[in-house]
Amino acid sequence: MGGMGFIETHKGDCMLSVLINTHLLMAAAEAGVGRYFYSSSACVYAAGKQDRTDITALREEDAYPAMPEDGYGWEKLFSERMCRHFREDFGVTTRVARYHNVYGPFGSYAGGREKAPAAICRKVIEAKLSGNHEIEIWGDGEQTRSFMEISDCLYGTKMIMDSDIEEPLNLGSDQMVTINQLVDIAEGFAGLKLKRRYNLDAPKGVRGRNSDNTRIKRTLGWAPSARLVTGLEATYRWIYDQMTGAGERRLAFVA
Repeated sequence: MGGMGFIETHKGDCMLSVLINTHLLMAAAEAGVGRYFYSSSACVYAAGKQDRTDITALREEDAYPAMPEDGYGWEKLFSERMCRHFREDFGVTTRVARYHNVYGPFGSYAGGREKAPAAICRKVIEAKLSGNHEIEIWGDGEQTRSFMEISDCLYGTKMIMDSDIEEPLNLGSDQMVTINQLVDIAEGFAGLKLKRRYNLDAPKGVRGRNSDNTRIKRTLGWAPSARLVTGLEATYRWIYDQMTGAGERRLAFVA
């Protein structure tokens, strides 16, 4: 897992994943596996279609002409093409999902690899526990995103894997919010309002991104639907427990 803070500062490391994907596809072809799943990313989408906060939701065809996220996005797009060509040339049945900002309990929430929902929850909890009611927000807080709760991700992955859809498919929520709105929600769980300090020099990614779910609804009759406020609250509560040791105490009590 890697949030924008990691992706923008480890482009070479991200590109090295091409070796993993290449070797796995080669092994799958040699072993005659029945079906191969590749987890791609919304970072494959062309940067020019994500330069405003009020962007049009991204359709699968918006990945071309290609200009994905530098490093990580190119690795993902290249590996999508490898899946296609291993299917065409070597008969490997491949399925590809383009994940949009997966979040939820049990994910990274500190150390640099966390994504925005977990990072925001951690910062709000830190402010609550320390009594220093301030929060640093990367960018101006008006950049827009959609966030997919982990249960939707797991269910959608299984559906795509079992389907007959050969081309990459969006797997993400279409509930777009600003980062400021994400902070608002987390503040509500903490029961406080924080002074916001905007770090305009921090990694912040594209200006706006959202998932167009037209194709997944048409082909699978389903799309991610978990409400952000519900999924974020579960994430907040879990991170709070990790930071305060409450989770460990509960496990000890049960044992």
